Amino acid sequence: MSVTITAILFTLIGIALAAGGAQLLMLGGSAYYIITGIAFLVTAILLFLRRPSALLVYAIVVIGSLIWAVWEVGLDWWQLGPRGGVVIILGLWLLTPWIRRPLGFRSPTTGFRYGASAGPLAAAVVVSIAVALLSMFVNSTDVNGNLPEEQVAAAPVLGGNVPAGEWHQYGRTPYGQRYSPLDQINLENVSSLQEVWRYQTGDVKLPEDVGETTYQVTPLKIGNSLYLCTPHNWAIAIDATTGKQQWKYDPNVGLNPDRQHQTCRGVSYYVEPTAQPGTACAQRVYLPTSDARLIALDATNGQVCTTFADNGVLHLEQGMPYNPAGYYYSTSPPVIVAGKIIIGGAVNDNYSTQEQSGVIRAFDVNSGALLWNWDSGNPTQTQPLPPGQTYTANSPNSWSVFSVDEELGLVYIPLGNQVPDQLGMNRSESVEKYSSSIVALDINTGADRWVRQTVHHDLWDMDVPAQPVLVNLNRDGAVVPALVGPTKQGDIYVLDRRTGEPIIPVTEQPAPGGAIPEDRTAPTQPISALNFRPRTLEGRDMWGVTMFDQMVCRIRLEQLKYEGQYTPPSLEGSIVYPGNFGTFNWGSVAVDPERMVMFGMPTYLAFTSQLVPRAEVPPKGQDEKGSEQGLNRNDGAPYAVRMGPFLGPLQIPCQAPPWGYVAGTDLRTGNVAYKKKNGTVHDMTPLPLPFKLGVPGIGGPMITKGGVAFLGAAVDNYLRAYNLTNGEQLWEARLPAGGQATPMTYSVDDGRQFVVMVAGGHGSVGTKPGDYVIAYALPR
Repeated sequence: MSVTITAILFTLIGIALAAGGAQLLMLGGSAYYIITGIAFLVTAILLFLRRPSALLVYAIVVIGSLIWAVWEVGLDWWQLGPRGGVVIILGLWLLTPWIRRPLGFRSPTTGFRYGASAGPLAAAVVVSIAVALLSMFVNSTDVNGNLPEEQVAAAPVLGGNVPAGEWHQYGRTPYGQRYSPLDQINLENVSSLQEVWRYQTGDVKLPEDVGETTYQVTPLKIGNSLYLCTPHNWAIAIDATTGKQQWKYDPNVGLNPDRQHQTCRGVSYYVEPTAQPGTACAQRVYLPTSDARLIALDATNGQVCTTFADNGVLHLEQGMPYNPAGYYYSTSPPVIVAGKIIIGGAVNDNYSTQEQSGVIRAFDVNSGALLWNWDSGNPTQTQPLPPGQTYTANSPNSWSVFSVDEELGLVYIPLGNQVPDQLGMNRSESVEKYSSSIVALDINTGADRWVRQTVHHDLWDMDVPAQPVLVNLNRDGAVVPALVGPTKQGDIYVLDRRTGEPIIPVTEQPAPGGAIPEDRTAPTQPISALNFRPRTLEGRDMWGVTMFDQMVCRIRLEQLKYEGQYTPPSLEGSIVYPGNFGTFNWGSVAVDPERMVMFGMPTYLAFTSQLVPRAEVPPKGQDEKGSEQGLNRNDGAPYAVRMGPFLGPLQIPCQAPPWGYVAGTDLRTGNVAYKKKNGTVHDMTPLPLPFKLGVPGIGGPMITKGGVAFLGAAVDNYLRAYNLTNGEQLWEARLPAGGQATPMTYSVDDGRQFVVMVAGGHGSVGTKPGDYVIAYALPR
């Protein structure tokens, strides 16, 4: 009976592999699956016939699979496992007495039944297991090395007048370096960090919320207060030493199913220099909201500062050509410089051709009066828009964080793409120039001084997502004011921030063509010499839990349109890699301005993008909620677009891990010193497995003078500390929810250094939601 059941199982497996393998071979993929499927069927027939040669045939399957797997992926255990797991398990089963004995022979003299010879199959299985064990000790994916430890700048320029123990802006200073000069916590003692307080905001994800309700805030620390916002835009102040709430303000933004994002990355802080200390609103917190308001609050008590704008509220929909509710909002804190508060806004991706403008505006920080506007769809009109006129609909917007060099008089804007992102027809000359670029605007007039485009004719939603980092670099004996701009496609642009000219070379390289007839592609795309771009996916890069779902992913790879990075969207579906999360996203990178080195978290996760003709777009569902994944309707355009991660039948990535790393780069040379897989599958599987595959992440790092880098971000719920020099993990703390925010650090009155992490989860990556603010410090 055991042999019969086994033969039936082998038959089913053989049919599945042969059928799928034949389809894959016809598509131009590997012949392994059809050959192995036929071998399984031969083995099944021999089992039905009770022939001992079944074991010999299967021994050939085992050893052949081993040779093929090692040829494809080397000694990478995580890639060998799916290829050989089922094969080896079945080989072990065939070696059991329940199978070998019926396949053997009965002695004509003694009547004793001898089992079929196990030799060849046992040897093949043993060799395969030995190779698998060996591969567990081989790390074929990491790059090991050391960043220079020399303190190149004795007095580094950090940007802004921020006391060492404070954190005044999203990236600590206007330069956005995410670097703290505190060194109480260092390489020798960071492993002793322990939680000292925990605060819960009370703002939790609701059943009625959109999917991407996320907690991405980096708190500010001024005096002895931390200022932060929550996903539903509550502004909160808490005591920096104890974590006790000082005040809370709820702007009542309500719920809107058309919002793609329900999040708040931070608030902005301002001190009025001419105000008498202790007067109302001498210190202010500015709160951006998801219903397109900017609210001024008294930093001491959370009361609305009614002298700002319209009784304390600036309505950002003014001047918009269209104003559908829920389509426009600010998720990132504005910057404040030279008496101006400069703000952009997120425009929903791929909803409609009639959405709000991506205009960047500067308002008087005290009165809220409009001082200038820069609309990338009409870039020369920077004087305040006259009554009755409107900004350009759907012009490229900036939803991320700006950086400022007040000395140069420039604010640096990371710009997105014009929606619909995947359709480039009818874009204006201005849009083609500014879309998906870094732009330097004059602080006083709004005029653009320079533009550096990172994607030409963007058809992939490759917004510049990250706050540019400003740092002074020693190059060839001179100090050059530089800008470090991470991008979704994996390029790190290192530019002279005075002119936008590359410090590390940027070249134009040929890109795939083949857009739909109504559209076109750019013949070349820019590539920085410093980049974390992935290589083009091949069949050998496909992955799965078993050989079966891996085969399905290989078939899907061949079915989709894919000629490498910048393959245009298509009706049959295209692979976008790096995907919409990007190699880098809004978490940006952290830079040590003394050592002139960079720490970042490159992520690799492919997406798919399929254009859907308008006639095939179903009516909007009554309970449909905003999302960047799934069907994006593009109302008014000839095509909608269906997007999402490139996943296999078991809803795990089709591409093999690692999906996430930590990496260190010397910015003076452009050399990547190390790149190490980061994070475990602890929270990706039903069982809390500690396997370190290198998992996706979204969030940002922070580094300190103590030589330590801190990062949450990964889809397992941990905050980790790393040696900045070599990327080795030094410490970790389990978080009660997803840590998709950027940590920060500060010191309190007695000199004790704290590290604070917000843990609230991220809707798009599916981490556990929460409402936690957690502080860590060394034991007293």
